[in-house]
Amino acid sequence: MFAPLLALLLAGCAALPGQGPSAISITADEIESGTTEANYATVTLDRNSARSIQSYRPVTFAQRFGEIGSRGRNSVLGVGDGLVIGIWEAAPDGLFSTATGKSVQVPTVIDQSGFIFIPYAGRIHADGLTVEGLRTAIEDKLKGKAIEPQVSVTVQNNASNSVVVVGDVAKPGQYPLSIRGSRLLELVAQAGGAREAVYETVVTLKRGHRSGTARFEDLIDYPENNIPLVSGDNILLSHKPRTYSAFGAVGQTTLVPFKTQTVTLAEALAQVGGLKDFFADAGGVFLFRYEDAALVRLLRPDLASSVSGETFPVVYRLNFREPQAFFTARAMEMRDKDVIYVANHPTAEFGKFLQLIGPLLSNVNTVNAISN
Repeated sequence: MFAPLLALLLAGCAALPGQGPSAISITADEIESGTTEANYATVTLDRNSARSIQSYRPVTFAQRFGEIGSRGRNSVLGVGDGLVIGIWEAAPDGLFSTATGKSVQVPTVIDQSGFIFIPYAGRIHADGLTVEGLRTAIEDKLKGKAIEPQVSVTVQNNASNSVVVVGDVAKPGQYPLSIRGSRLLELVAQAGGAREAVYETVVTLKRGHRSGTARFEDLIDYPENNIPLVSGDNILLSHKPRTYSAFGAVGQTTLVPFKTQTVTLAEALAQVGGLKDFFADAGGVFLFRYEDAALVRLLRPDLASSVSGETFPVVYRLNFREPQAFFTARAMEMRDKDVIYVANHPTAEFGKFLQLIGPLLSNVNTVNAISN
């Protein structure tokens, strides 16, 4: 009577309730061997992989926009620009001479058709010209009319070369680009900077049909991401606090906000109570995250041909049975939306099985005692 019952219970042992997959389920042979049937890559977190992760420079944001430079374009005049044209003559009885001097200042704006109007010179096409090009064009128009004219052009309002900065900034608004070229951090600084903590701020740049997002601190830590801007760019700063999740055999399954700029894996585990006694598999600590595809190819060269897109899901495995793992966990920094999972130890599943069949064994013993 007891043997058939035990066989039935053993057959259903795999269906016992659990906190998640076992360590062997995550690092199955077909995944470790290089295939991507599970649509994620597994990486053993050790000294070498941690060093590669730390030295990697996330510049996807720069690669998306960096090829479009702004230098040169911002020195070109456009519709809506406000100008001040200064005209000097060599004699006091010239066209632009007055009782107080031999010069005049003419304020003007480039109209919708791209022209400005200068007395005695008429309509002059200015849209698309540089400041020097417009200055030369005005002088040429005045030759033979004014006495040895000398002209200066000052840009008073660079409306045609501007960007919009909105969101969680101190002074949202429209800001002109400098003639020498302006970069992303410069415009954010002109707008008063981020209102919230830098490490909790995300920058989104919209350029035509393109858009890209980066953590504000990545613009500072990796200067390549501080890209040149072009006219018409829209910049949005958003307050997005970082969090990570912890599941499985940990002291507390919860969503944890970042309280400091950097949080290591060791600190993250400590904040959720560490590994749970009598349940946790010290060799089955996992970190789930999306990594840049370039980093995945660096960590797993055997998957280079299978990794596509800008990001790819990665599962890092850390074996706390090895002393070196504690130093690796101290060096590994957490990122926004990371997921920590600690698998149950196989003996914990057996303990559940014993708890399940314990009452049944007691009933069998009682029946046997009565029968005897």
